Amino acid sequence: MSDSLTPETATLQALQRLVEVVAKLRDPDGGCPWDLEQTPESLIPYIIEEAYEAVDAIRCGDSDAIAEELGDLLLQVVLQAQIAREYGHFTLAEVADGIAEKLIRRHPHVFADVEANTSGEVRQNWEKIKAEEKGETQPTLTSKLTRYARTLPPLTAGMKISKKAAAVGFEWENVEGVWDKFHEELDEFHQALRHESKERQQEELGDLLFVIINLARWYDLDPEAALHGTNHRFLERFAKVEAACDRPLSEYSLEELEAFWQKAKKLLKQ
Repeated sequence: MSDSLTPETATLQALQRLVEVVAKLRDPDGGCPWDLEQTPESLIPYIIEEAYEAVDAIRCGDSDAIAEELGDLLLQVVLQAQIAREYGHFTLAEVADGIAEKLIRRHPHVFADVEANTSGEVRQNWEKIKAEEKGETQPTLTSKLTRYARTLPPLTAGMKISKKAAAVGFEWENVEGVWDKFHEELDEFHQALRHESKERQQEELGDLLFVIINLARWYDLDPEAALHGTNHRFLERFAKVEAACDRPLSEYSLEELEAFWQKAKKLLKQ
């Protein structure tokens, strides 16, 4: 690639190269068998996985890792568009034009003569325009919350749903009411585990988790970040346990493994 290229031209050339590489992978004549087997549905787990890996790289602040993971995520977009083009549904150009047009429509304070001097005003205009686009002149709160439940990871959706409901008054009077609800749901979960079907147990577990999300909201905590931290702390401690063992973990007693675990916790706190 020539050094004389403008950043914009270099970007377009790089994107075109990626599009051509993906098209070759999907070419029935000499393409990749794995890529040729994929469908939009079969690729869903990879979209989710790559999105989370990109988020992890951003959190770690590693520029090289961020660039790599964003590339993996971009691949999923290009691959979905390639398959859609083969089916005659849409093209990558239509995807790009569509989002560009949407951004222009939803930022009239930048591309038209509407005034919006704060991020709150921007958000209000965005939601109004979004509702108009969907034909919802007076969108119900339920329709908004349903979109959260359908499109977001469950923890994120639970927090957004509880915040929106609380904002219109569907809320406990104080945090003690949330704690009472927590103990009530915990008892119902215990009851379901002892006497009810797997389906009811699943429902009661969901109710309990939703109350915990509400407790996090009341204390201004982020349940997703909290669970993310716990997962990492567990893995750090588990790695110490594995390093301390000189034979397979399954050959140790629970008491021995617990001793290793407590030692790992102390080492990591130092």
